Amino acid sequence: MIQINEDSSFISIENYLTSMGWLKEKEHLINITKAGEGNMNVVLRVTTNLRSIIVKQSRPFVQKHQDIPAPLNRIVVENTFYSAIQSGAIKKHFPAIIGFDTESYSLVMEDLGGCDDMNFIYEQRSISNQNLDTLIAVSHHIHSTVPPTNFPLNLEMRELNHQHIFVLPFKKDNGFSLDTIQPGLQKLSIPFKEDLDLREQVTLIGEKYLSKGNTLLHGDYYPGSWMAKDDHLYIIDPEFGFVGFAEFDMGVMAAHLIMATHDISYLRKIKNSYPSLLDTQLLKKIAGIEIMRRLIGLAQLPLSRTLEEKRELLMISKNMILS
Repeated sequence: MIQINEDSSFISIENYLTSMGWLKEKEHLINITKAGEGNMNVVLRVTTNLRSIIVKQSRPFVQKHQDIPAPLNRIVVENTFYSAIQSGAIKKHFPAIIGFDTESYSLVMEDLGGCDDMNFIYEQRSISNQNLDTLIAVSHHIHSTVPPTNFPLNLEMRELNHQHIFVLPFKKDNGFSLDTIQPGLQKLSIPFKEDLDLREQVTLIGEKYLSKGNTLLHGDYYPGSWMAKDDHLYIIDPEFGFVGFAEFDMGVMAAHLIMATHDISYLRKIKNSYPSLLDTQLLKKIAGIEIMRRLIGLAQLPLSRTLEEKRELLMISKNMILS
């Protein structure tokens, strides 16, 4: 298995891409750079004399936190997801796939170029109605896609995610001091970690997350996976994708819009705009859990908020979970 990284030689990567038939005739490499701050995988931007492409490879660990094991076949999930949605109007919101290597767990796709992830909404504290409508429409198209019979269960990735969503944020002794993020945040988190009713509800929803459903999901539908380029939106990184229930994607989406804007009405806006029926209570619980785990868990966001603002968000999320 060839391993690619930013320090790999031009010759080794060029030879690899050529051997896989992914370079065009008379195409050669000019530059190799890191393509953004990938959390899970090695992601490179490979510039040639003809174009720019993205080369992505999974490793048996989380790239950003290499002490955390992660399943290699997450890249298989991503490729299968992209293949499933590469038809109809929805495909314009996803990068085109150039090639996939099952032996080296490598995925090559078009470089969207000039895109910014939508983490800017946390600082901007707003999202345009046009972007909101597009994100809801794209999610519904995903959920309306019939999952291919070979779509992986992705259970290992879900089990990893389950720990970080439904378990570790609610443990007092999880080995992570929130005061390293913001002084006073650890103390603020304790009452929520000690709330038995809260933890019971979180456990129940966590069990549902691990069960098999019938709806194709992106699995990580939040601003870090939404890319904006001029007036167009792209969706990337479906490696957490699985066949589950639509309220998971939509609850996660609602959670991040609420955290960005402090406006709980986004729950109603999403439910009313989503073309199919959503379970209101399940949607609220997923959103509440996602808010809470992002504020008092290990998977922190670029979210600059005062302790009082975080306390308000935590109370909102608690009420949503216990609703």
